[in-house]
Amino acid sequence: MAADDRLDDDELARRLREAHRRVSAVLTGLPADEKERLARRYLTICDLAKRDPARAAARLDLLLASLDGDLDTPRAPESTPGD
Repeated sequence: MAADDRLDDDELARRLREAHRRVSAVLTGLPADEKERLARRYLTICDLAKRDPARAAARLDLLLASLDGDLDTPRAPESTPGD
């Protein structure tokens, strides 16, 4: 493993820890089905980080954006859960 790869892994690990803190904080106010969905999403990203760190980082960006409310979903009221 090259030194640069290790730095990338450390950055991803730091971001995953931060995401864990944020997801844990958000879970307290959610209904049970939303808690499960968000927890599974986070765990899937953690598992993916073992095999494909670049893809995991991209999915982590999306998760963090959704926690921030930065995703633009103008038709969200029309969407069914899971879409």
